[in-house]
Amino acid sequence: MSGLDRNFAETFPKVSSHKTKIAKAERLWPITFRAIEPLAIVLDVVAILLSSLFAAWLARMGGSPIDFGQAFGAAVVVSALMVCILKLRGSYRPAELLELRNQARSVLLAWMSVFVILAAALSALDPARPISRGLGLFAVLGVAGLIVLRFVTKKALVTGLRRRKFAGRKVVLITDHPKSSTTGPAHSVERLGFMVARSFWLPPPGAGIGVRKRLSADVIDYVRGSDIEEIIIESDLSRWSELRLLAADLRILPSQVNFVPVGAAAEVFRRRRHQIGGAVCVEFQRGPLSRGDMAAKRTLDILGAGLALMLLMPLLAVVAIAIRLDSPGPIFFRQQRCGFNGRKFAICKFRTMHVLEDGQSVVQAGPRDKRVTRVGRWLRRTSIDELPQLLNVLDGSMCLVGPRPHAIAHDNEFDKILRNYAFRRRVKPGLTGWAQVHGCRGPTPTRATIERRVEYDLWYIDNWSLRLDLLILLQTPLEVTRARNAF
Repeated sequence: MSGLDRNFAETFPKVSSHKTKIAKAERLWPITFRAIEPLAIVLDVVAILLSSLFAAWLARMGGSPIDFGQAFGAAVVVSALMVCILKLRGSYRPAELLELRNQARSVLLAWMSVFVILAAALSALDPARPISRGLGLFAVLGVAGLIVLRFVTKKALVTGLRRRKFAGRKVVLITDHPKSSTTGPAHSVERLGFMVARSFWLPPPGAGIGVRKRLSADVIDYVRGSDIEEIIIESDLSRWSELRLLAADLRILPSQVNFVPVGAAAEVFRRRRHQIGGAVCVEFQRGPLSRGDMAAKRTLDILGAGLALMLLMPLLAVVAIAIRLDSPGPIFFRQQRCGFNGRKFAICKFRTMHVLEDGQSVVQAGPRDKRVTRVGRWLRRTSIDELPQLLNVLDGSMCLVGPRPHAIAHDNEFDKILRNYAFRRRVKPGLTGWAQVHGCRGPTPTRATIERRVEYDLWYIDNWSLRLDLLILLQTPLEVTRARNAF
């Protein structure tokens, strides 16, 4: 054993024994680690289809007239929506599949969102048609089947990872970060589906060319005698000059060599990067959306708001009549809000109060607020009072998704409390947002409340994508049904 190997064995007594572990693995499963995600998607689709057919069979046995073709068609639609939502949330990643509690929550949220959308669509297409027994059974059996499947999947993943059964890529790890065998670099790499066949310890900084050459020779000798596909070097960026020399020594091998930064460098590498001339720039703050992004977002706004208005027109008419009968005053309430780049616009809502406050003094609504009308209390709790803002979306002053706009009086107050509050105005305000699907609704009585909301809004702005907008739109109906902090 070389000095380097002995040093590593003393520091990483368990990690350095990977060769023994590999020898003990009797037989690999015929599934690569990278195939776990598509396999999980296929299993979800199969589970949903079988649940639908089983629910239809049970309903028919109970005397209900069920069309198996329609049941299968509904299952296909539900499968597509579920896979889209869970895929957008990252729920099919192997690391996420190991978190059973998060998986159960994601499945429940997605399933409820899909069925809210499905029920709304069926009601709009045929208001007189009652919800069938088969659909109710499908709603129960489907979500139960998916959660049971998550439990089985986690057990299989844990077994496969623990016994090293997945047919992963065999790698060599070169590191200078000593940690325990359960949290160290080797363990992290193995969770990604790699098999760490051997680990080598980087010499301390300034150890000299001789020590580096011995390390290179040991790595080269080992790789040449093994079926290694990749070499991973993990270290701090401050040792970059030494690492480049080490990588140059390893160029003689026909293996891929990757660098994994740690410390502050890891945060830099996680940020967006751009090429400006010959220089690489790291993005600290995302600029305005590109013309292509703005066109895509505007297209989604027009199509989504237009379709929603058409489908919800009967509901809007009923609400307007209820407001008129419940209390004197106008049906709609308009209030000045701050929009993109601080431009003011008139937001449109259903009237929910006996008063129409606008200007320098606006009191936030709270529980059992006497200003709220009887119909208004229900409208605010279900967020139906916000639906007229679809008109704001169509006229371009708002988007379907974005930071929620506050009254001008509250904006002025929050500007004084939080230095970064105004950063929200870099995009158009939205009918719903990333903060809202995380429970940030209702009044903001404390600094911590508004700080949390702004944190979500700024994350949304810095990480915007059309996929994220679609995810928020799909999650919003479920959040509305939970009625958190809605007064």
